[in-house]
Amino acid sequence: MNKVVELFSKSALQQETNWQKTIAEQRCTYTNRKCYKIRKSDPDVSIGTCTVLYGKKLEPIIICPKRLLERRQIFTDSLHLLSTHEPGNELHIVSEVSIPGGSVDYVLVSTKDNKIKDFVGIELQTLDTTGTVWPERQRLLKELGILRKDNSEGSNKSFGMNWKMTAKTILVQMHHKIHTFEHVNKKLVLVTQDKLLDYMKREFNFSHMRNPASIGDAMHLHAYQVDKQADKSYKLKLQSRLSTSSDGIELCLGLQTEARIELNQIISELQAKISSATLFVPV
Repeated sequence: MNKVVELFSKSALQQETNWQKTIAEQRCTYTNRKCYKIRKSDPDVSIGTCTVLYGKKLEPIIICPKRLLERRQIFTDSLHLLSTHEPGNELHIVSEVSIPGGSVDYVLVSTKDNKIKDFVGIELQTLDTTGTVWPERQRLLKELGILRKDNSEGSNKSFGMNWKMTAKTILVQMHHKIHTFEHVNKKLVLVTQDKLLDYMKREFNFSHMRNPASIGDAMHLHAYQVDKQADKSYKLKLQSRLSTSSDGIELCLGLQTEARIELNQIISELQAKISSATLFVPV
């Protein structure tokens, strides 16, 4: 079984796809542009891998954040966080917005008479891979009868998932950004796959997270599962919603625990040093 199950936003299992045209165009249907993931050794060639099978159970794992844009469902699922949005207002989706603490992938904006009335930040995170998916991609092309420029399909190089670094990096980023949104009384949503969220739950402290999510919290996590359809395509489905505050993200990372440990160390140090000799007596 080939491990690449979605290529250029199309299911590799759908034989009716015009794969010759799809590979030639290198187009991502979610962005309506050429796939931005290119080969370093050949910038004219897009890799195009959206989803791969991985793990003992060979479950579909999304490795491209643009894959989360399917049907723009993630924006629909964040509409309720626009607390001052009203019927008649227009909605906008703005990408790559700079804020204190970094930038946000997308901002869903509610406007009236071209004036901003409310907004919610939306950050996308999928799993980063280690190694290379290219040989698997080339093996798929061979199975589909597509002529290839190289013979990488014969390579025994493989790929893995960088679970720890991906999870830690996005939580640190959220920690930096959520303070800005919390300060201006707005919401920030982290959109990810359910498999990555499950990993974060195991490896970080998520016990304080509100599940189901509370609309009053500033930080929201929306996790989507990848469902295989009857026509052999794959579809995103909202699986769970969690929420917390900036303090909650600190707890996830163990920052507050570390701070308490450091405080206790300082107190112990001071406790050992204080005596009648150190007592402050006014002159």
